[in-house]
Parts: sequence; C-alpha cells; structure tokens
Amino acid sequence: MESSSSIINSSDESLDCSSHSQQQQQNQEPHEQLEEQSISGHGDQRVYLVPLRWWKETRDSSLSNEKKGILYTASPMPSYGGPMKLFNNFFSSDLSFNLRKEDHSLSHNRGNDEVGVSGRDYALVSSEMWLQALKWHSDSKIASKDGKSSAEEDMSDVYPLQLRLVVLREADSFGVKISKKENTLECFRRACKIFSVETELLRIWDFSGEMLIFFLSEKIKMLKDSQRQSEQDMLLELQVYGLSDPVRNRGVKRDDMTMQHSNGGSLMTNGCTGNLSSNHLQSNSNMSVGSSCEVGTLGLTGLQNLGNTCFMNSAIQCLAHTPKMVDYFLGDFRSEINHDNPLGMNGEIASAFGDLLKKLWAPGAAPVAPRIFKSKLAHFAPQFSGFNQHDSQELLSFLLDGLHEDLNRVKCKPYAEVKDGDDRPDEEVADEYWRNHLARNDSIIVDVCQGQYRSTLVCPICRKVSVTFDPFMYLSLPLPSTSMRTMTITVMRTDDSPKPTTYTITVPKTGKLEDLIQALSNACSLGAHESLLVAEIFNNRIIRFLEESANSLSLIRDEDRLIAYQMTKEIDEAPLVVFTHQQMEEQYVYGKPTMVWKAFGIPLVARSKVTNGSDVRNLYMKLLLPFSIPKENSVNHCNETTNTESEEIKEIEDALSPDSNTCTQNGDLLDGEAQFDCDFEFYLADEQGNIRGPQIAMDEPVNAKAMTGLLSVIVHWADKMVEEYSQQLNCSLPEVFKSGYLMKRPQESVSLYKCLEAFLKEEPLGPEDMWYCPVCKKHCQASKKLDLWRLPEVLVIHLKRFSYSRFLKNKLETYVDFPVRDLDLSAYIAYKSGESCNRYVLYAISNHYGSMGGGHYTAFVHHGGGRWFDFDDSHVFPINEDKIKSSAAYVLFYRRVEDENN
Repeated sequence: MESSSSIINSSDESLDCSSHSQQQQQNQEPHEQLEEQSISGHGDQRVYLVPLRWWKETRDSSLSNEKKGILYTASPMPSYGGPMKLFNNFFSSDLSFNLRKEDHSLSHNRGNDEVGVSGRDYALVSSEMWLQALKWHSDSKIASKDGKSSAEEDMSDVYPLQLRLVVLREADSFGVKISKKENTLECFRRACKIFSVETELLRIWDFSGEMLIFFLSEKIKMLKDSQRQSEQDMLLELQVYGLSDPVRNRGVKRDDMTMQHSNGGSLMTNGCTGNLSSNHLQSNSNMSVGSSCEVGTLGLTGLQNLGNTCFMNSAIQCLAHTPKMVDYFLGDFRSEINHDNPLGMNGEIASAFGDLLKKLWAPGAAPVAPRIFKSKLAHFAPQFSGFNQHDSQELLSFLLDGLHEDLNRVKCKPYAEVKDGDDRPDEEVADEYWRNHLARNDSIIVDVCQGQYRSTLVCPICRKVSVTFDPFMYLSLPLPSTSMRTMTITVMRTDDSPKPTTYTITVPKTGKLEDLIQALSNACSLGAHESLLVAEIFNNRIIRFLEESANSLSLIRDEDRLIAYQMTKEIDEAPLVVFTHQQMEEQYVYGKPTMVWKAFGIPLVARSKVTNGSDVRNLYMKLLLPFSIPKENSVNHCNETTNTESEEIKEIEDALSPDSNTCTQNGDLLDGEAQFDCDFEFYLADEQGNIRGPQIAMDEPVNAKAMTGLLSVIVHWADKMVEEYSQQLNCSLPEVFKSGYLMKRPQESVSLYKCLEAFLKEEPLGPEDMWYCPVCKKHCQASKKLDLWRLPEVLVIHLKRFSYSRFLKNKLETYVDFPVRDLDLSAYIAYKSGESCNRYVLYAISNHYGSMGGGHYTAFVHHGGGRWFDFDDSHVFPINEDKIKSSAAYVLFYRRVEDENN
C-alpha cells in the first residue's frame, strides 16, 4: 500500500544526485503534483472517512501538520438530465447528492485550521494516516488512564460503505449515490445519518489526495471518449470509522457487515471492469468488522510459525514495537526507498517489512503469516532459506543493515578519506568521523539505532597510539563466566547401604578434582575413615577413574555421568576389584536375531585381596546383597530351618564372610550354595572390557597377572536372577548438568554493567586480528580499548550466549541482571557533552530457551501503561513485569529517556 505522499514523491526515484528537479517538484502545489501523478497512475490505497475533529487532534503529534486537505461540499441532487440522467432513475429511498470541489485558495484559507464545530465536517485519510492517528489516540488514552486498557474506545468498528460515483462534465463535481441494494440495511441507515444534506451543510476534507486523483483520471477519460462519458459510473467501497451509533451497533453480526458484492471495490464502467482499479478503497473484512472486541488494543498481533521461524518472529516483534520505527513504517516510508543503491535490495526488504508492520498494527485478531517477508528474506539472504532454526540476533543484524541500505537517503555516496587523530582533540576527530559517516549513510535506521564508539590501538613495540571512531548498530556484550559450577554426582556405598544416592554440589568453575571431592564429602557426610573414588560411566561400564586431585574440572563435560564409590580407607593398599554386570539380550546382526551379552546396571567396586574364584564370588555377593529382594517364608538350605527376614539376611552375610567356613569346606561348595554356580558366571576382563580366558573356577587361584592394582571382572547373569534384585542396581545415572527447556534462575547472576565493563576493558588482539603498525611497518598483536562515545536513541544489546570453536559449541545459561526502568550509562560514555541523556528504559526482549542445537525464541514487549506481553509466535498474552528477567534473555532493546519525567 502506498500513501498519498509516496505517490507525490514517486518521481524522485528517477532523479540523479543533483537537487534541481527535487526542488522544482517541492515548489509545486499539492494539486499540481497530484495532476502529474494522475497521468502516470498510482498504487493501491484504502481511504477512510473519519470525523474531522478526531483527525485534527493528531496535529500536535506531527501526523497531519504537513497534510493540506482539499475541501468538498455536499449539496442536494439537482433534477436535470445530461450527465446525471443515470441518477434520475434512482429510487427515492436511495441517498444521492453532489460533492463539489471548492476553490483551492478558499479551502486553504478556511479549512486547514478549522476543527468542524458543527460535527458535519469529515476527513478522508489514507490507511497509513488512519493507523497513525488510531495509534496516537490509543496511546493517549492509555496514558491518561494510568495504564488501564482503552481497547473499546480505541477500536470502534470499521465498516465498508458501497458508493456509486460519476464525474460531472459541467462542473468540478461528483454525483454520489448510496443504495440499499448495495449495502446492508444497517450500513445504509448509518449512511443516511452521515450524508444527510437537506438540513445542514456537509463538508468533506480530502487529506489522502485520492479523490482528486480519481477525479483527474476520470476527466482525462472523458476527454478521450466524450461519447461514453455520460454513462460512466464507479462502484467504490469507503471505510467508515468513528461514526457509529451511540450503542456502537453491538448487535450487528459479522455476516451482516461483510461485503455483498463479488466485484468488491473494482471500477465498474457499464458493468465492465475499467482500467483504473479502486482496490485502494477496499478493506479486508477481517480488519474492518468486529475488531474492537477481538483485538483488545493495537499492536498485539501474533506471527504464525512457518516452520522453525520463531527466531524471525521474535526479532520482528521487537522491531515492530520500536516507537520511532513504528511511526515511520506506518507513514510514508516508500518515498525514501532507494532503488539505485547497489548495496541495497531494490527496496524489496523495506517494502516487505513495512507491509508486514502495517498488518501487525492493523485492527484484527488473527495472527499474521509472514510468508512474503520470509520469501524476500530467503531471496536476499540464502542463509535464512529453508526451515532450519537460526539465530535471532543474526537475522536482526541482517535486517537492520538491509533496511538501512534500502532506505538510505544518500543517492550518491561521496568519497571520504579516513584520517588518524594526529594528536587532535577527540571531540574534533569524532565529529569528523561522524560527518563522514552521515555523508554516506542517512536513514531511519541511522537516526534511531546507530551510535559511535572510540577504538584505541596501542603498538606493543613502539607504543604508537591509533584512535578511530566507528559507528555501531548494536552492542555485543560478552558474559563473564560465573565463578561457580553446578554438578550432579551419584554416590554408591560399598558396605550396607541399599540405595545409590544422588547429590548436586557447587564447585569453582576453574577448580580442580580435589575441590569436587571436598564438596561431595561434605554433602554425603563422609567419615574420617572413609574415602571417595570417582569414576566416569559410559554404557554401564567404567571407562576411567578420576584420581589425580590436581586435574582441572574443565575436563569433565556436562554430558558425562559420574559415580563416586564410598569405601573404607585401607592401611595396606589392596587391589581394586571392579564388577561389570552382563545379561543375554537379543540383537539383530546382519538382519538375523542373535543372542549377545550386554552390560547393564551400575558397576560395583571394592578394595579386597582375592586369591581364588571363591573369594571373587563371595566379594561380589557381599556387594550385591543390599540390592537383593527378601522373600517371605524363604528356606535356608544350610540349616533347613525357617527364619524371619532379618535372620535370613544375617545368615547370608555370615555365610559370605571371608572368615566363615559355613558354606565352604576344603575349597568345596556345600550343596546349598551350588545354585550360585549356575546363576552367576565370572570372567576376567582386559582394559577394554573384553573377556579374556575361561570362566573363573571357584576352587582355582586367580591369575597372578590380574592381581597388580586392578582386577576387572565380568559377571554373567541368568535371566531369573534379574528379577530377584532391586531396580536401584539398574537405574540410569544422571548427567553432570542437564539443561532443561525452561531453565530455573541460577543461584549466581551477572550484572549487565559487568558485561559492559568486560566489553570495554583493554585486551590484546587475537593472532587472527593482528594490527599493521604504520611506524614499525609490520603486523603486531596490539592492545585494543573500546569506549562508548555517542549513544543512539534506541540501544540494542546482544548478550553473547553462544560460543563456537572448532570442536565445541556451547550456550551460556548465565542469568544476566539487567535494569528495566533505569539503565544509566553516564559512567561508561567517554564524551560528556551534556546535550543528551544517557539513561534508558527497557521495552523489548528477544528470548532463547533451550540448548544450542534447537530451542525456541519468544519476545517480551512493553506495550505502555506498565503492561508487558509475551509474544510466542501466534500467541500473545500478558506477563507480569517481575517475570521478564530470566536466563533466556538474549537481545535487549532500550529506548532513551529524554527527561526524568518520562
């Protein structure tokens, strides 16, 4: 949709860098420019009929102070033939009248400052003007009511009205007919109240310019075809706003308000479609009907997710609620599109974004599907094509750059040589850099979003100092790592404790293994005679022991699974015996079912001296005993007596005690223990966990080579034995740190000011960013210091949560404590001009929930009156201000506070 001013200025696109033609066009009167435009055609434009008083109230907001209206007065229809013979056959019940264009100088003298006290003065405005005025009135009412919703007052219904027009040949007049046949009964009744011309004078001020364009176009047609001019008429659809009945017609159904003509508002000439389209006077019925009750207020429209496009929706909603950009794109932004900029996108990104913004701010509850914008985005930025998840900040960076280049007011960029400071005052050098930048870059994006920082480089060899002043669109702040790290570890006792216990501890992020052991010892109340042995488990096997106390905790990943074995300290260092459980499972090998041994459960560990197979078996049964499930009325095969549950367990412990001869005699198993031979089979394993050698015999010594330090044993379980032991043995160990979809706030937080200080601190350049020293004549690793110099009106802050390296991708879940109402940057800006305030207030946040590979983006937006809303794709719902701070905050949007009263 093009506004009237974009129609007026559309010929500017063909001008060169000289301003002669531009100045000549600016000196033309509005009606002369419209006459030129009427010859070349114009774009689609809806026209709204509103009360003149309502429209004039926006003068102070600079929405209408540059618009000069053209006055039309209404009078009763004369009863004569000629060009009006078509109207003489109208039924008397239909409404008909003339609209006459008044003298141009007269209309300017008497109308532009007149408010229309009688209530019979109306205004015709374009959809852009209407949206701006509607937003201004809505914001004013919200502010006057201290944040209370004024939705119903702001969102009066908009309804279409069908009119038939004919241009009169004898005078600068329209013949207008409003028929009951072409309108619903309710709409016709409203029209009779508005356009009654019998008693009072009716005046209509055209601020859109569309009526004059239509008038001039029709006059040209008359000159070309004088034989058919008397039969010409046009069916138009006018949008009427703010002129409802006092009860606002709440009983009218949507079906009764919809348009009844399939041709809509297209031009009709004797029943045939003409050359001039009047779609600019059409309206989507979804926008114009019932919106006052459905929407609530302007700007609360969601965006449909087209398939992993939540990153795009989040960024767009933040920009769509940036005040200056909303006013700009709801206005005449097309007149500033730079089609000749080789760095731009022929204005297509700006047009698509502007059209999308108008849909988001138009009255209507249905979420918008941003397909056209997504298509344009993929065309000019192939990295965003398809339906993969992307980064909202990367999209924001591309979009701001693209909008700037598409809307750059500079048509021919002058050459500007970059000069060093040469010991000149910083203020002078900074202003020179900024003037050079504005000479080549001038757009709404520069006006609102761009600031300037000072960059100081110092050569480490000759101490040469180079000072430059560069523009920035946003600040990418690093997140200083929190000093502590949360880890979850399972502790397994090797004595009589039946259950493994999980502990979550906090350790220094840069700490060592001894810090972890100490924290875990405190958590599980480790005794002085006890020790912890930490191991990493993978696929139900121990793949390594963590024994070097000086090892860094950074070697432990969040995805690792750790277990700490709690055991009694031994005076003599006995060998460490590790038992890995295996059971038979069916697997498909080369498409055929095959039974294989597979590890399961938590490995059991103990320190003990074992000499033969019986020692191995007895040690294993002792470790396994806490997981056994006692049976009622079980029979003890050793003494053939019935015991209670506790007596049974004690006798088994005594039987398995290394000092007991109850179940062994001369190395031979008693009959009662013969079942263990068939229930468990023991094998020695190598370092890779593979079986080496035959089954361990109970009456044979264990291989002496296995007695040096570590004895690894694999135990094969019979199927029936799995059911006789607790599932605690077969539980899954937790990860060291599990990142959830919605993270709880970490115990520690980092202030946004600390992030800013980390960004501004002096640091050496990396090896890949070496600086060429003009004195040393070689590249060197200079030190770099950044300082804020000039702050923009809208400050965008990107929190660098995602880190990438050759082998690792990571997301920092650090909770950043950012100010909401008062971000004061006075202490961080190097240029103390005193001309502008350095305090900001938060108005939007782009959030990211989840991990690196996926997750979900949403947006929190402040919508006036202290109200915050959560934009989650299509869903928009209110949220309390105390909920907007979270570890998901990714991109922050601040606007400058001009004075303390704002």
